[in-house]
Amino acid sequence: MDIPQRGVTAQLAAWVHGLKPDDIPERVRTRAKYLLLDGVGAALVGAQLPWSRVATDSVLAIEGAGESIVVGTSRTTSAPAAVLLNSTFVQGFELDDFHPIAPLHSDSLVIPAILAMAQAGFDVSGADALTAAVAGFEVGPRVGRALHGSQMLSRGWHSGPVFGTHTAAMTTGKLCGLDAAQLEDALGMAGTQSGGLMAAQYEAMSKRMQHGFAARNGFYAARLAAGGYTGIKAVFEREYGGFLAVFGEGHDPAPEEIVAQLGERWETEIIMVKSFAAMGGLHGAVEAALALRSEHTIDVDQIDRIDVAVGDTVYHHGWWPPERPLTPIGAQMNIAYAVSVALCDGQVLTRQFTSERLDADDVWALIDRVRVRHATEYDTAEPHKRFATDLRITMRDGTELAKHVVMPHGSPFDPVTAQEIVDKYRRLTEPALTPARQNAIETAVLGLDEAGDLNELIDLLAPAVTGVLD
Repeated sequence: MDIPQRGVTAQLAAWVHGLKPDDIPERVRTRAKYLLLDGVGAALVGAQLPWSRVATDSVLAIEGAGESIVVGTSRTTSAPAAVLLNSTFVQGFELDDFHPIAPLHSDSLVIPAILAMAQAGFDVSGADALTAAVAGFEVGPRVGRALHGSQMLSRGWHSGPVFGTHTAAMTTGKLCGLDAAQLEDALGMAGTQSGGLMAAQYEAMSKRMQHGFAARNGFYAARLAAGGYTGIKAVFEREYGGFLAVFGEGHDPAPEEIVAQLGERWETEIIMVKSFAAMGGLHGAVEAALALRSEHTIDVDQIDRIDVAVGDTVYHHGWWPPERPLTPIGAQMNIAYAVSVALCDGQVLTRQFTSERLDADDVWALIDRVRVRHATEYDTAEPHKRFATDLRITMRDGTELAKHVVMPHGSPFDPVTAQEIVDKYRRLTEPALTPARQNAIETAVLGLDEAGDLNELIDLLAPAVTGVLD
């Protein structure tokens, strides 16, 4: 597609407006469907977590019933509230996707918008939904790249909600049929609603909801634009009060990244799928710990100390001296807990974050032996290598075991395969779904582009599921 030679905001809006299924390579469309399956699985797991139940009861007490499903609960509410909750479920257990260069969780912004639009009187086919999903997968990381991605985390912003509003706005706007000028309005209204503080990671349930705020705000932005309500024009490039000027102050934002290689470099293919229920920056440390555990017979009682070296983003985002017991969200963000439970259990998934494991003596005995160092040599590495991790275990007899991970499994250089995504979906949803329902959802998502509408998928997602921590 030809992109007009205008400001980057207008160029991006024009690209989203003109995006057609045939513009998206088949491999990208296929990857997008598997990403959506991963996100749907995360939502179903997240729907009945204890903190998700609190969120659902609280939001419905405010909003009441409505026309939109709240996934996995047999309940309904208004479209914006459903977007908020369904996003919160996708983010509910740190199982969903993330972008390694411009950190955000795209499924939690895309899937809720698609579901809400399909129930809001719009004619949404499966092909429409998939095209809108790809638009969302592409837009958020590009805005994040313009802010130098992980720098936002180092500065204490919750990066995903900062540029996730644009993801939800463009997914929604595409399904609304907005023209390029209206999409630019939606980008402007999304930008003025962006924000999120990373201090939520220590103990707050609301960390799970911050992408939900962004999803809801982006949804509102597009629906307001559809109604003729105008937003900030040229929101990315405005010098005073513009998105990049404000969020990128003092950090030399790069507006050209928003439209660089549009339609040539596909961010959809860079999005990583998680193998562990932990913050993405910890995956290198977890992978290193599991590799050493597999390669050696390690008696955890004989470990003298564990030294971990990581770059700036992971250090600031993932390290603080933990206090016993951690909350589930704090544990999923903390390097010492993730490494210790990996060495003890040989896995970092749902069962590693039960109340019993969060306060277990064997895990805390190891946590007390973990030392984390900021490895400045990783700060200037190529962006996709900023999750590089060194792990060294020193045994009481002086034996040292070491592992270096440049990028964990799931990176663009070692992507999680389609079959691995299916296996993850099946393994995680098995406690929550009957086999028939599990298979039907998988078939509906992977056959999305052939569906005339989303009614079958919505009907499959609506009924209550079993809580995986019950």
